[in-house]
Parts: sequence; structure tokens; C-alpha cells
Amino acid sequence: MGIFSRFSDIVNSNINSLLDKAEDPQKMVRLIIQEMEDTLVEVRSTSARLLAEKKDIQRQQQRMENEVQDWENKAELALTKERDDLARQALIEKQKAQQGVDSLQQEMDRVNENLDKLNDEIGQLQEKLADAKSRQKAILMRQKAASSRLQVKQQVDSGKVDDAMQRFDRYEAKIDDLEAQVESYDMGKRTLRDEFAELENESKVNDELEALRARMSSKTKQDS
Repeated sequence: MGIFSRFSDIVNSNINSLLDKAEDPQKMVRLIIQEMEDTLVEVRSTSARLLAEKKDIQRQQQRMENEVQDWENKAELALTKERDDLARQALIEKQKAQQGVDSLQQEMDRVNENLDKLNDEIGQLQEKLADAKSRQKAILMRQKAASSRLQVKQQVDSGKVDDAMQRFDRYEAKIDDLEAQVESYDMGKRTLRDEFAELENESKVNDELEALRARMSSKTKQDS
């Protein structure tokens, strides 16, 4: 027994309502699609059977119509030969054949009506099936997105990220210590280049001092 017991149940069903009530929407939509596809196969099989029946009726109709025409020809022939008795019997057979034609036409009308209904049902079912498959894709995408978010949340909440950041902090502290040790070795060590640079700076300062003294002396003479 499937989710849907009859075609009308599928056509009139509310897929959203079914999915909302389902504990596992992904499983439910797979079952819905399977049921629809099975029903579609059954409906198409019925349609194929009716088409075969229609062709058989058409062949019988053609045969009976030929028979009607044949009895009418026979009746005309009998009249030309002044055999009213034979003409009358031929017309009786023609009526029987015509009744057969009329009966077959009723069967044909019934088959055509059923075929029209089946074609309409197939169209409705295909629309429902396309809708269900579209929803299946949406559910799968939502599930993947939710799973990815859950994994991220689990990673963050598990403390692994905090542990990693703490390790980074410890590594940075170690590097700071190493750099401080290097700087401590460099402190107090004067290279030849450093001594010459110091002499050059001292010479520049002395030159500026003498220049300043000369400017001040010149200014004092001018004021006096």
C-alpha cells in the first residue's frame, strides 16, 4: 500500500502538508516520487490498452460499414431484377449491420472519452511529479547547507578553534622571546662602523656649534 491509493489522491494531495508532517522529509519526498512514477506507468499502460482497443473498434467499424454498403448494393440489384422479396431481406440485413455500426460508434465514443480523461490525468500527474522532484532538490540543498553549518558549529563549539588560537599565542610569545634574546646580544656591542658613525655625528655637532657661536658674535658686534 503506497502513500497514495488512487490517482485522485495524488492530484488532490498537498505535498507541502505531507512534508510538514513527515519526520524525515527527504525520505517522504522519495516515497511520493516513487508512488507518482508507479502511478504514471499504470496510467500510461491503461492509455496504451485503450489505444489498441480503439484501433480494433475502428477496424470492426470499417468492416461493418462495408457490410452495410454491400447489403444496400444487393438490395438495389434485387430491385433491378424485380425481386422485392430479396431486396426486403437485404435491407433487413443492412439494418442489422447498421445497428452493429452504431453500437461500435458508442464503444468508440466511450474509448475516446476515457482517453481524453487519461491524457488530462497524465498531464496533471506529470505536473505533480515535476513539483515533487523540484522540492526534492530543494530539500537536498537545504540538508547539505544545514549539515555544513552544523559541522562549522560543532568545530567552533568543540573548543578546537580556541585551542588552536591559544597555540598561536604561545608560538608568538616564543618568537617574541627569541627576538628579545637576539636584541640582548646586540645591545652593548659596538662595531667599528658604529664608532665611525659616532665620530661623524660628533663632528657635525661641533661644526653646528661653531657656526652658532659665530652668528651670535656677529650679531653682538652689530648691536654695539
